[in-house]
Amino acid sequence: MQERVGIVGVPPLSAIAELNRQEALIFDLDEPQVRAPIDQSATWAPRVYCAILRTVVLNCMHLQLDRIFIDVGPGKCDAALYIAEALEGMLTIPIHRTRNEDQTAFGFPLCTTAMPLEEKIAQITRSVQRASPHQVRPACAPLCGFWGVPPRDFALLRSFPEQTHVFGWTRCMENKTPANLDLEKQFNPDLPTVFFTQSFCAKAALAQHLGRQHPQALVIDCDVSPSNSARAKIEAFLELSGVPISVTTAT
Repeated sequence: MQERVGIVGVPPLSAIAELNRQEALIFDLDEPQVRAPIDQSATWAPRVYCAILRTVVLNCMHLQLDRIFIDVGPGKCDAALYIAEALEGMLTIPIHRTRNEDQTAFGFPLCTTAMPLEEKIAQITRSVQRASPHQVRPACAPLCGFWGVPPRDFALLRSFPEQTHVFGWTRCMENKTPANLDLEKQFNPDLPTVFFTQSFCAKAALAQHLGRQHPQALVIDCDVSPSNSARAKIEAFLELSGVPISVTTAT
């Protein structure tokens, strides 16, 4: 029977390679995998935790998994360490705590190619489940930048043009080096850039710090889903920066 394995964050490449060899069915627990109210997670994850980790708990409450790999090192966050403890109390399956400090760079062709940002970041998150090298893709001339983590609700990304370059921890994900702070701190000062984090995420401090250094930045956070106000701020920022809004923007 095919093993069902959940991952949180970016487990080390050695762990992913072994799961690929075993042909395990991998579930990214950072992303919504079930249709259930996120408040169900409150027993195990306080509401002041970011929506990503609350989603991890929610998924684990409903999915039938055989084991879980969770990055509790600098490539994820301190809160993941405590969520691992909660999951161990909640579940009877093995919880493998990992610390991904891999340094082998796989590159980030998706981050710099022309593609709807929603699909681009979806492909980046899926690439974590494979140990294979990335497909070569042409880089585009960028119009703007998105810095930060993948949002829980990808609807936040629909206003951005296809020519958006991705920075921050999302770029570290594609590079398969989630603890590479030097890479995470990079941005292009010539591009109008949205610096994004989930509400209650410790990376908000870095987003604000880098945003202050950038000559044309919008620093923004969202909790479970982006509000109309948050999406309006992003669209106004892009328009005022002379960046065309994506025609795929949902109403």
